[in-house]
Amino acid sequence: MTRMRAVDAAVAILRAEGVSHLFGLPGAAINPFYDAVRRDGTLTHVLARHVEGASHMAEGYTRAKAGNIGVCVGTSGPAGTDMITGLYSAMADSIPILAITGQAPVARLHKEDFQAVDIAAIAAPVTKLALTVREPAQVPGAVAQAFHLMRSGRPGPVLLDLPIDVQQGEIAFDPETYAPLPVHRPAATRAQVERVLDLLADAERPVIVAGGGIVNADACAELVELAELLDLPVIPTLMGWGAIPDDHPLMAGLAGIQTSHRYGNATLLASDLVLGIGNRWANRHTGGLEVYRRGRRFVHVDIEPTQIGRVFAPDYGITSDAGAFLRTAVEAARERTLPDRSAWVRECVERKGTLQRRTHFDDVPIKPHRVYEEMNKAFGPDTRYVSTIGLSQIAGAQFLHVQRPRHWINCGQAGPLGWTVPAALGVRVADPEAGVVALSGDYDFQFMIEELAVGAQFTLPYIHVVVNNSYLGLIRQAQRGFDMDYCVQLGFDNINSPELDKYGVDHVKVAEGLGCKAIRVTDPADLPGAFARAKELVALHRVPVVVEVVLERVTNIAMGQDLDAVVEFEEQATTRAHAPTATIPLPLA
Repeated sequence: MTRMRAVDAAVAILRAEGVSHLFGLPGAAINPFYDAVRRDGTLTHVLARHVEGASHMAEGYTRAKAGNIGVCVGTSGPAGTDMITGLYSAMADSIPILAITGQAPVARLHKEDFQAVDIAAIAAPVTKLALTVREPAQVPGAVAQAFHLMRSGRPGPVLLDLPIDVQQGEIAFDPETYAPLPVHRPAATRAQVERVLDLLADAERPVIVAGGGIVNADACAELVELAELLDLPVIPTLMGWGAIPDDHPLMAGLAGIQTSHRYGNATLLASDLVLGIGNRWANRHTGGLEVYRRGRRFVHVDIEPTQIGRVFAPDYGITSDAGAFLRTAVEAARERTLPDRSAWVRECVERKGTLQRRTHFDDVPIKPHRVYEEMNKAFGPDTRYVSTIGLSQIAGAQFLHVQRPRHWINCGQAGPLGWTVPAALGVRVADPEAGVVALSGDYDFQFMIEELAVGAQFTLPYIHVVVNNSYLGLIRQAQRGFDMDYCVQLGFDNINSPELDKYGVDHVKVAEGLGCKAIRVTDPADLPGAFARAKELVALHRVPVVVEVVLERVTNIAMGQDLDAVVEFEEQATTRAHAPTATIPLPLA
């Protein structure tokens, strides 16, 4: 039997499990692992500037392609605690990432050694497994178990903490005969699927709510096939956006109290049965449950048994992988005589063609609505959008168009500021040929702006649209209910950039100082040229390119507490000129 260090076995298993990229920062307690990576020579390492950034890069890498598992690596103590936000974000959205941390020697774990912390206890609530491995011979089993857990049932992250002496311990291990542990995913029975089809047949106005579990299961084609077979309108959640193309006749719009379409909310409220697949009834989707549930029945399909009934009790629940359910449903539906849904579908399409928000404004300073209109024109259906939180993300979901699965990459539940830059870099690593466009407000952008240097160093080009109102815009809007505008202003007189007129941070100079290119836009008429120039700069220099759009300081974006009480702050579109990039054109006049 071959003998090797435990870390050499760990790296061999990573390779056997399909890992090709690592995101991280070396340090004293993890240096043996890095030595094993160096000796192996097959893994590509991206050096982050912050360990939280490495964890979000791993997230972006996983989210971009079915089957990917991003791996983030750091030394002991603060490196592990820095990863916690990424682990929380991954756990909340069912994203498998593997965090590997170094640790003090086993015999000194209880002696308050330098940078020694019980990271397994800290990470336990936000992982499927958080384990400090105390014996070298346990390392292969621990790594194998990590991949088994990440892929089985509801996907999620794992943290493995490796004391430095455990890493260097010699063990017997045969990499040639290593095999991944079998993955377990529950599957709906034919009888369960038939019951769902019966419930749908009894309904007059059924809809599908398509969650991120469909994307995670790589089952978007099956979703579209089932929707077309049954003639069912589809309402994606924010995490499921892209599972059905925005321009598909059965795409009925996003529903919710923030990231939603007027027509999506109207269609959900008009429905009498909702089939939720791979979704979690998130509160930004449902709003108040009394309004959301009134007058309709619910079926819930989810891979996690305890997710059924967590938010409210459905009329029928099934524990199943979304792909397994959809494949069986397609098979069963083909054997049935199906009801005619054409009138219901026409009604939904009519709503989609009339209940549009206005995007075309010529105001200076720029209204954010116009930015997304011009993004729709500038960036095609193959664009991968990356965003996290704030008015920028909410408005992006209201106005952008997504035509492919995994082309809206967003942390849905955690929403940590700073996520966008590193996640976009992870997406770029996963898909080197993709057109990646990130979307941030100024505060999200500032949180982990240093990671732009990673894009410059490792030739990871993408376009980052920063909509800058020099405000914590979403919090300012939320403070309207308290009749205050308190501690949310980011503007100041920048003595080095007086031309910014109290907008504060000079993002162009900072981006350029980090090795990137940047463009500032102050007039909406200049947006098309700026986006065209950004694409040229990306192709020429192969670095991130920032397009900063200076917005009016205060804009309120449509939102509310209930689906039937979303407040619209701007006049709505009544002609094609008001919403020229709508998926269904409005009348000319």
